[in-house]
Amino acid sequence: MSGHSKWSTIKRDKEKTDAARGRIFSRIGKEIAIAVKMGGADPSSNNRLAGVIAKAKANNMPKENIQRNLIGAGSKTYEEFVYEGYGPGGSAFIVEVLTDNKNRAAAEIRHIFDRSGGALGTPNSVSYLFEKRAVVVVNETAGLTEDKLTEYALECNADDVREAGDVFVIYGRPSALQEIENFMHASKLEVVSAKVEMLPMSEMELDSAKYSSFEKMLEKLDEHEDVQEYYHNVKEKFC
Repeated sequence: MSGHSKWSTIKRDKEKTDAARGRIFSRIGKEIAIAVKMGGADPSSNNRLAGVIAKAKANNMPKENIQRNLIGAGSKTYEEFVYEGYGPGGSAFIVEVLTDNKNRAAAEIRHIFDRSGGALGTPNSVSYLFEKRAVVVVNETAGLTEDKLTEYALECNADDVREAGDVFVIYGRPSALQEIENFMHASKLEVVSAKVEMLPMSEMELDSAKYSSFEKMLEKLDEHEDVQEYYHNVKEKFC
């Protein structure tokens, strides 16, 4: 399976400054509000909330911050939107937004695309280039190898395992997400993230100039507080 994990973006988030960390916490707070609204404030019976809390912990969000967002979730109203478009070099982007002001968010996302040499597209303009996949990220622990995790994957209907720095990423069909996550918990592995993501069916490479514009576009998306997730089909370069 070709494609990349959104975990690469989470890793970039974890390396940012304290000022950027505040933006990350703000995004997670919004996700908590939506998750509570949809399924209640008990993570044991709300899988979406459990996943958001796992993400909060992975980004070192203090427990008191998590609890404060849980308590205040009912007083906040946000809407979810998905934008599709073209980035530098004709690359494809899907951007998921959670906002309390749709018009402002739409104008600002359009501006990011335009300034990057791309253009915001219509619904379904690039989504056909991606596929929905269950993506479960677990921390690397002593004795855990890719071969061992592959054995686990076969037992819980996952179909691919990748090593990515200090974590492992397990892929499967969207319908298998809960089964994979539950199996990893039962195997005493630390699940950092578990969700259905949009992964590219193939990746494209950009020349140096276009790649520089691409990196700047990622920075702008990372910095925007209303942007919760984004996916693209560019082959990233990591030093």
